[in-house]
Amino acid sequence: MVKRIALYVLLALVAAASITAAPPIAVVIIAFFAFKIYELVYFRSAKFMAIKNRISAHIQDCNDLNDHIEELKVTHIGTDMTRRGHSDYHDNSKWNFKRSGFKKIANAPNVCNCSRIVCDGSRKDPLRYVCKYFGFKADEPTLAKFETMLNNFTAVEDGKKSLTGEKNDILASISQEVPFLIRKFSKKLLEKKLGFKDIDFSDTYYPSFKFQYVSAGGNASTENTIVMDIPNLNAMVNYLNDGIKRKKSAAGQRALMTSALRKHILERDNYTCRQCGISTYAEPHLLLEVDHIIPVSKGGMTTEDNLQVLCWRCNRTKGAKLSV
Repeated sequence: MVKRIALYVLLALVAAASITAAPPIAVVIIAFFAFKIYELVYFRSAKFMAIKNRISAHIQDCNDLNDHIEELKVTHIGTDMTRRGHSDYHDNSKWNFKRSGFKKIANAPNVCNCSRIVCDGSRKDPLRYVCKYFGFKADEPTLAKFETMLNNFTAVEDGKKSLTGEKNDILASISQEVPFLIRKFSKKLLEKKLGFKDIDFSDTYYPSFKFQYVSAGGNASTENTIVMDIPNLNAMVNYLNDGIKRKKSAAGQRALMTSALRKHILERDNYTCRQCGISTYAEPHLLLEVDHIIPVSKGGMTTEDNLQVLCWRCNRTKGAKLSV
């Protein structure tokens, strides 16, 4: 740290000496390096370390929730269209057309290179075309996969809000102890020095299915992308359910794990974890999840008596035990 401070002082002096014709600029540069020195000293101070140690357990809890959210994002489903093989195409036409449309052809897992009629059809009836061209059958296993994805991704979206609220509460609790200049100009560094992990607010984890048409001449192209976000996942669950030939059996009478059912179970259990008893009344930013008591992978059904509310900590612990 001493070496870094010395370097900042040296740079500030050199900058001031070399800009004698522009005193205001020199003042700004000196102020900048002075603040960087102040910043370095503060984050090494005993006062800051005391704050960090006092709230370390709360920060670790936030980071554990962050890790849990990232784990929930890893729910993939789709047909790998690259299994159709690949080729090395060359245009040897003497006319030497640029055929710019060919550059848009993508050989990717969830991209269907198709005719213009199919591409246009996918715009009008997206779910039907996704099922038809990406190989999703209207059966119980496929329905269960999409329900799991919907349940997990809904928890992710709820988790982002919970994590943001909890993090803001922690920072607010120490705001009077942290110098104004640090809070104002070094917020990101403050969070990093305290030990917070970065929160990924992007929605790139939603799977997408692209229909892409490129004309034979390579000069025209259209594409249509269906992103499996929460509304589309709800619609897909209902679409698959309607396509399954139901029988008067336990499987045929089960409920659908939709956003509406999740809300009903949360209300039924009074927003309280059935395992540890903690609730959103005691912990306002608590992430609650809807869990299958007997997991689907072990024969459990999506029925109200097999669903319960668990806090993210208990659900994560249960998941870890089942994976052992």
